[in-house]
Amino acid sequence: MNGDFIIGGIFTIHYFTNLGQNTYTKLPPQLKCTGRMDFRQLHFARAMAFTIHEINNRTDILPGITLGYQIYDSCSDVQMAIKIAFQFENDFDTIFNETNSCSNSTSAAVPAVVGDSASTPSISLARTLGVVGIPQVSHYATCACLSDKREFPTFFRTVPSDEHQAAALARMVKYFGWTWIGAVRSDTDYGNYGMAAFLKAAQEEGICVEYSEVYYRTQPRSKLEIVTNVIRRSSARVIVAFVQSGDLPYLLDELAREPLPPLQWIGTSWIINADFLRYNICAGALGFGVPRSVIPGLREFLLDLSPAQALQSPILTEFWESAFSCILKGRTGSSEFLRECDGSEDIRALQNPYTDTSQLRITNLVYKATYAIAYAIHSVICNETRCDKTIKVSSWQILNQLKRVNFTTKNGYQVNFDSNGDPVAVYELINWQFKKDGTLDLVPVGYYDSSKPRGQEFKMSSTISWMGGQTEMTVSVCSESCPPGTRKAVQKGRPVCCFDCIPCAEGEISINTDSLDCVRCPPEFWPNTKQDSCLPKPVEFLSWDDTLAIILTVLSITGAFIAMCIAAVFYKHRASPIVRANNSELSFLLLFSLTLCFLCSLTFIGQPSEWSCMLRHTAFGITFVLCISCVLGKTIVVLMAFRATLPGSNVMKWFGPLQQRLSVLAFTLIQVIICVLWLKISPPFPLKNVKHHKERIILECGLGSAVGFWAVLGYIGFLAFLCFILAFLARKLPDNFNEAKFITFSMLIFCAVWITFIPAYVSSPGKFTVAVEIFAILASSFGLIICIFAPKCFIIVFRPEQNTKKHLLGKVPSKAL
Repeated sequence: MNGDFIIGGIFTIHYFTNLGQNTYTKLPPQLKCTGRMDFRQLHFARAMAFTIHEINNRTDILPGITLGYQIYDSCSDVQMAIKIAFQFENDFDTIFNETNSCSNSTSAAVPAVVGDSASTPSISLARTLGVVGIPQVSHYATCACLSDKREFPTFFRTVPSDEHQAAALARMVKYFGWTWIGAVRSDTDYGNYGMAAFLKAAQEEGICVEYSEVYYRTQPRSKLEIVTNVIRRSSARVIVAFVQSGDLPYLLDELAREPLPPLQWIGTSWIINADFLRYNICAGALGFGVPRSVIPGLREFLLDLSPAQALQSPILTEFWESAFSCILKGRTGSSEFLRECDGSEDIRALQNPYTDTSQLRITNLVYKATYAIAYAIHSVICNETRCDKTIKVSSWQILNQLKRVNFTTKNGYQVNFDSNGDPVAVYELINWQFKKDGTLDLVPVGYYDSSKPRGQEFKMSSTISWMGGQTEMTVSVCSESCPPGTRKAVQKGRPVCCFDCIPCAEGEISINTDSLDCVRCPPEFWPNTKQDSCLPKPVEFLSWDDTLAIILTVLSITGAFIAMCIAAVFYKHRASPIVRANNSELSFLLLFSLTLCFLCSLTFIGQPSEWSCMLRHTAFGITFVLCISCVLGKTIVVLMAFRATLPGSNVMKWFGPLQQRLSVLAFTLIQVIICVLWLKISPPFPLKNVKHHKERIILECGLGSAVGFWAVLGYIGFLAFLCFILAFLARKLPDNFNEAKFITFSMLIFCAVWITFIPAYVSSPGKFTVAVEIFAILASSFGLIICIFAPKCFIIVFRPEQNTKKHLLGKVPSKAL
């Protein structure tokens, strides 16, 4: 259509050309488009014509100015696109000769161009048109490479860049938990650049790609068979297809030849192409497409086409004949159809992509691209009052104005471009769902808005139908997720998404699914059986309600009661020879100290506290030294008494009752001093032992100063050993002075108990450490009381006839007990 300003248009209405082998001996044939017509692309081209008609009928934009258009078919071919570019730069003749050449052209034939539909021809077009500054506004060329303004300074588009789509697809795949996917792409700039952007984004999201295959529709079928065999054999159930609409049917037709495992298709630009809904193998497909829109009046314009109008354009003629399978009357030239159109053909009855206005997505981008050029022309030739069509318009002026356009279309869409010539990326998430009649339909189930903050771009709004129309979400992973309590271990030589699940080591947990590492529980906590949480360790100490503690308490109280009973017997018979024979004061003091020894074992039972820890060790040390000091005093008395019977001996005056008391006091005072120093320098303290047992806490008394503890034990051991030696030396005294033998036995038991106590104390776990110490106290105490006092009590109670001075002096022969 002619006008004051002619806008160029270029669309991929066919996908093949008649290009053959060039012999270089004659002129090659003129390029022509061949193959099946894409009715959807014709729909886009007619939408551009509709938009220009709408602009011409408006008074608020370009009043008094008529826009015209020249629309071409690029055939998705680079050579054809370059040829059309030259025509846009010069004039619209299809044949160049010496009188109509580029060198004679003084200005471009068009101020701007809408198109192309595909990225590869758009790149060639942009490079060619960019030389003379003709701006190009594409509605469907999504290659991210076209955002490079250094290489393509005159390129604009109303469709978002594939970089946004690739990022959106990667986040969607991650959102659904698909970490193991396949990838296939067209061997074009669109497919290669788009897939590269997607793979980069997928890697950042932790997604692994099992295979990445490439093909092009003109390649031999053997190549396509290789690609489809890879898809069939793969374990990935999700496939991302960065494929152009012209290439996809070849792949789907080849896959449909043999049974195919269910695949979750992730689509790019083809996801909104209703012409592919006939492929049921793609049921449940997901992908991002530009939002739907409504363009008032477009459907009436598309359907306002008669056979006479169709004859005026070769492309419309081909459309009419292809749609109705007949030859238009009055048409010259060959045709594949034999039947002549009889005039009964009704275009309103057609059901094909040309007449479909239910999903106006890319159509709206054509609408916006055409309006953007119109507003740029308006800014150059119009002022506030009028427009001057006589002004000579330069394509560079249109280019500068396109950078600044910011308007709202008649159907309510905002149009502007960023510094790269790109719009804001807003997508609908499209899902191919079955309708009640069994056919597929495009259903929006979410959206993506790149202008939103990170993490808020992607939102779900509806229920999704998965592969094959299933309601259960597809799973596609190389390895199943590692549950809490385990960690991931990457399999050698395989992608990071392929891993084994290794249980956490002892004492470690993992609380999240697919944890890379396990973490150790705090010292006072221990993992549960599943190793997915830390629980407080059970606290262990010898409590009063423990069975072992009850037994030891009974033994301790029993021992103290026995000592008091013996003291009562001795007190009752204090005047008897057997009681007076070996210093009754030491005997009563020994019984008192033994009572304290039995009772001090009770301080070891119960939860350790600061006072109980200091009391238990010092009370034990002092009472035992008092006890051993008394025994030592009795041993010395026996030795002195024997020496005193020798002629001329006067030793008893040096170890009389006063000296005996002083010796006990001196020996005990030394231990008291040791204990005071121990408590002053580094006293025992309550301690939570988390090292001895991994799974529980032992409440015990820390020694504070180990030197102090072993000094207390060492001093007790020194006195016991000294007492044992002296008693051993007195073992051959007359039989009736048998207390030395009993002391020897008691010290032998005492030393044996405490020598075995040391390794048992060191190696006993938990509360048994305390039990061993209590047992040693009780065993040594019972050994003393039995060996020293049991024989005397037996004589006092059951053999009173032996409790005489004569018997003790050996003047009465002794009888066997």
